[in-house]
Parts: sequence; C-alpha cells; structure tokens
Amino acid sequence: MRMRGMSSDPAKQERIDQVLRSIPGGKKKWVRYDEGAILYSMGIHAFMDLAKEAKAIYRIRRIVLVNTEKLDEYIEMMYGDPDSD
Repeated sequence: MRMRGMSSDPAKQERIDQVLRSIPGGKKKWVRYDEGAILYSMGIHAFMDLAKEAKAIYRIRRIVLVNTEKLDEYIEMMYGDPDSD
C-alpha cells in the first residue's frame, strides 16, 4: 500500500518532497489544486473532481482553495480504510 505523498517516479517524488518540505509539520489545511494533486498523488483533474464532491472548495476572488481536513474526512467516510475489515 502506497502512503500519501509517495511516488515510484523519481522526478515526481522530488517534487512531492519539495512540496512537503515547504509545509511546516507536513500538513496544511488549505491548498490550491496543483499542490493538492501532488500531496494526494493524483492528477489535477481527479483532485479537482474529488474536492468538488467533498464540497471542500472555497473560491476567494480568482483563487480556489481546498480544505484538506474536509477532504480527508470525505475520503474516510466514502472510501474508508480497506484494511479495517
């Protein structure tokens, strides 16, 4: 099972590491789409769709922010932990 923020591609992993180093404590409450896609190891369009489904997006003028806490809750609720059976 791959952990959040891990990639088998070295170039992608370097970008993920760079983003994670810039985040104090390794967790941010608000991210933009591009940063969230990197943190959650998915494509930007998949991340956008997931954030919209979770109703975790907030538009501030021309910026869209995603609440990662709300997104994490949605993922746990909808998809759960497959190892918890």
